[in-house]
Amino acid sequence: MGTYSLRRKTHLKPVPEGAELFKKRVQGVTDPQRFASWITKSGKKTARIKTLPDGVMRVVIETGRWLASYVDASGRTREVSTGCREKQEAEKVLDELEHRAKLIRTGVVTEEEDAIADQQATAMLEHFESYRTHMLSRGLSTAHISEVSRYLRALADDCGFTRLSDIRGDRLDRWIANRRSEQMGARTLNCYLAAWKTFMDWCVGESRTASNPFARISKADEKADRRRLRRAMTETELGRLLYIARWRPLAEYGRERVFKTPAEGKRTSWTNTPLTFETIDVAIEQARLRLSENPDLIDELARRGEERQLIYKTMVMTGLRKKELASIRLRNLYLDADPAYLTLDAGDEKNREGNSIPLRADLANELRLWLSDRAASRQSASSGLATLSFETEAGRLQGTDTDAYRLSSDELLFKVPSSLLRVLDRDLMAAGIPKCDDRGRTLDVHALRHTFGTHLSMAGVPLRTAQAAMRHSSPDLTANIYTDPRLLDVQGAVESLPAFSSSDPNRDIKQDVATGTDHSVNLSTSGHSSGNSVRMVHSESVIGNVGELAASNPDRQVDSEVSDKPTKKARILTEKDSGLKSGRHDLNMRLPAPKAGALPS
Repeated sequence: MGTYSLRRKTHLKPVPEGAELFKKRVQGVTDPQRFASWITKSGKKTARIKTLPDGVMRVVIETGRWLASYVDASGRTREVSTGCREKQEAEKVLDELEHRAKLIRTGVVTEEEDAIADQQATAMLEHFESYRTHMLSRGLSTAHISEVSRYLRALADDCGFTRLSDIRGDRLDRWIANRRSEQMGARTLNCYLAAWKTFMDWCVGESRTASNPFARISKADEKADRRRLRRAMTETELGRLLYIARWRPLAEYGRERVFKTPAEGKRTSWTNTPLTFETIDVAIEQARLRLSENPDLIDELARRGEERQLIYKTMVMTGLRKKELASIRLRNLYLDADPAYLTLDAGDEKNREGNSIPLRADLANELRLWLSDRAASRQSASSGLATLSFETEAGRLQGTDTDAYRLSSDELLFKVPSSLLRVLDRDLMAAGIPKCDDRGRTLDVHALRHTFGTHLSMAGVPLRTAQAAMRHSSPDLTANIYTDPRLLDVQGAVESLPAFSSSDPNRDIKQDVATGTDHSVNLSTSGHSSGNSVRMVHSESVIGNVGELAASNPDRQVDSEVSDKPTKKARILTEKDSGLKSGRHDLNMRLPAPKAGALPS
């Protein structure tokens, strides 16, 4: 085989049964070569025979694609697939390989640029698969990888990105403009953009492309285009929601059936009356009567409601996100610690840090009872032995029974349903709580975390402490996004301000004049041996008070402050400036009263 040559891609297979073996000469080869001939459904086949080192013979089958052999820029002989079935097309690929190797040897292009050129023609799906493997190696969650892959594939289909060579920034600009016209939210647009920017940065680092054409495209303003505004729940609403969540699974079996007015052309039917906060107690009693012969189902429905109530309550009292709560296992619970707390593994937390979440004492007690009841019901169902205790690696929760039963430390704390949002919507409807308020703010599962943050602020918790409890990277996120301003006591804050008044009947004007205040200047008389000086008050409100005092008691003299020299800061008023006669000065003069409601300047 020459320096630059083509050959068919081959593979070996056993010699077919009944094949005829023979030898014949081949051009360019001195010794005769062995061949095999056999009959197939498509006709007669002939192939060369190759003898392996162990003496076993195999026939050499040629495939439809051509392989190219060439010398690269470093002088090494390489063999690559041309991907061509026709020899003429394969020869063009071989010529291109030879040309590129020559460009590298002469320094026109670098080896890195040549490697990038190889990647440009690779199908985009192959790059996506390699990137998926990279994300798995980084330990990213399966849900995150699936979401990123969905963004990559969807935008590639919309923009026609079949190869890296197809990727251009102007195509993405047009796609963003079209999505904006279709009212796609800023947050969703940013998710697509972030996925593709990160993917293209990886391609640059892996020498798959020379640059990131999306680096110049800026993110959309999510604050100016927030599509989902959540609100916090009041204490009363939470009480109603927890009660409904606790009993609705059982009450569903006690709903009254009523006749449903059929639509025109439809058959008559019956339906169940909707549950409400006012009718749920009656429905509970009715359900107990209907299911009286099936006490196991009653217990199961009661446990289901208790678990749902605890799910809501734990999210409101800890600020855990839905996925974070769903990842909590019994080994993450430290209910016997003082104070009790639970831990989040780094891989299960949104910020991938891992944290300890403190638990209120009453919530910790409810979790103890919940887990003890779970252990008791499981043991009772399996062997008929009642037990109210369990043990984990984090500690032991002791019940009241002497028979101990251990729950596995790998068990999940709660079975959080994937349809929790739909369940919450039904609970809100039964509790009579509007899902959307007059501001357009809604309630969903994540709104329970907003409720946690808002009630921290209502309780007067310092912002830095609330930020730590919410596990936020910025206090701005805690204060502006996760705090519902409607629940804050703004009126109470205004009422806590001091009462600003233009007059104060308890103020000792004599002391102010005698000792001096920041609102006064020295009034000095020159050319008199007595050296008496008077401190003149310039504040309008204080002047008014002095005038009123003088008018009400004209015989009263206000003591003058004796001073040899005026202070440097004092403004010396001449006899002409002050309008006072020389000699001993008396403040017993009528001064203008202040305007009603005036504040000190």
